[in-house]
Amino acid sequence: MAQMRVNPNRMELMKLRSRRQVAQRGHKLLKDKLDELMKEFLARIGESRTLRAEVERELFAAYGTVAVARGVAGRAALAAALASGNPEPIVSVAERNVMSVRIPEFTLAALPAPGGYSLVTTPIAFDSALAALAAVAPRLIVLAEKEKAIELLAAEIERTRRRVNALEHVLIPQLDETIRSIGMKLDEAERSNLTRLMKVKDMIEEQGR
Repeated sequence: MAQMRVNPNRMELMKLRSRRQVAQRGHKLLKDKLDELMKEFLARIGESRTLRAEVERELFAAYGTVAVARGVAGRAALAAALASGNPEPIVSVAERNVMSVRIPEFTLAALPAPGGYSLVTTPIAFDSALAALAAVAPRLIVLAEKEKAIELLAAEIERTRRRVNALEHVLIPQLDETIRSIGMKLDEAERSNLTRLMKVKDMIEEQGR
């Protein structure tokens, strides 16, 4: 492990020891955060999988009804019916903070009553398809919210894991190695000074005889 380039003196040694304590505390906090993020992520994964399976079943049934309507009325008539009406914003978005991750919260407004298309050129299956899609829409919005939260949590988990690894495998070992090296150099310098002092003392005693 490469050492840091610092002057090998006691002041630097104190600074490095203090920095090492801060790094150790930061590592513990990030490790705790990572554990909590993983718990939240895994809990949401389970909920999302169950909800996705249910939504997919409902959508499959609704699309089957749409296919029947298209077979009866034709693609062009069905496309014209779907394009009718005035589009309105029906989803509002807010945010909440989950362990420093801003998770979106979607709110679905009341869906407008279907209309604006010709009842003559569209079969009754089209009305049934719209009703089926409207019924699954609230659960689809909830699923979108859950899966976006999972995506954001996964990104935060990866960022936090990289920071934990950087502290654990790079910064803290570098600090330990540098602290150990400076300590050895200071001990060696102290022994050398002690040796010189003893020699000076011996010389003074010799001169005093």
